[in-house]
Amino acid sequence: MSNAERPQPALLIVGHGSTENPDSSTPYFAHADEIRSRGLFSEVHCCFWKEEPSMREARFMIDADEVFVVPDFISEGYFTREVIPRELELDGPTTRRHGKTWHYTLPVGVHASMTGLLLHRAREVAPGVDPSGVTLFIVGHGTGLNQNSTKAIRDQVDLIKQSGAGYAEVIDAYMEEQPFIAEWDKLAPTDTVVVVPFFIADGLHSYQDIPVLLGLREEVGPAASQAEVFRHNPNHLRGKTLYYSSAIGTDRMMADVILDQIEDFKLQHA
Repeated sequence: MSNAERPQPALLIVGHGSTENPDSSTPYFAHADEIRSRGLFSEVHCCFWKEEPSMREARFMIDADEVFVVPDFISEGYFTREVIPRELELDGPTTRRHGKTWHYTLPVGVHASMTGLLLHRAREVAPGVDPSGVTLFIVGHGTGLNQNSTKAIRDQVDLIKQSGAGYAEVIDAYMEEQPFIAEWDKLAPTDTVVVVPFFIADGLHSYQDIPVLLGLREEVGPAASQAEVFRHNPNHLRGKTLYYSSAIGTDRMMADVILDQIEDFKLQHA
């Protein structure tokens, strides 16, 4: 059967979700809508660990015989290695189960094309600002529970440094481990700083916790859909000029990273 005659596969985007944050699932559905509009798959669905529809419901939503499963996560770790395979009954890169063939890719955050997306977001949040006078921070949670999370951020920092983007300095910083983002003004050698949160959704961290750590807010604020914190750039505090971005996963171009991850899977497992 030629490629033109083969039925189109389905795409399943898997997210963490949240029982507390109403904005958590928004970017996942946005990524799905963008990909659906391109007509590349017979179906595009989302499922979650902490929201409906759940991962265990996913196979009942999909009609196609072939499914690409993409974890819309920043890093490899417990959820991508343990939870998702368990909930979807996957036993490797390709699993044949329940009358379907399931292809399980790596998470979006570890793909090389994330570097270009981070640079795009950094330029977008500080338009017209010469990067040679800017310290760029890529910010993660930081935790002893998942060293892969910090590795994904460190890898991106290294790639940005090697990209020739021209930033005076690029620093990985964290909420709960060193280097702490709360000390951004001491860490930055320049007077101008751009901060990009390396999260998929504008959840509790990017709209509540990090703004407090940066000094943009004194206390926790409203949900991201109601927040003004991303619209006040530039901010002048601690003797420096600070540009603060929304989470990288809210970028419309994340859809391209999802597709890139699928193309890599096809090349590696052809």
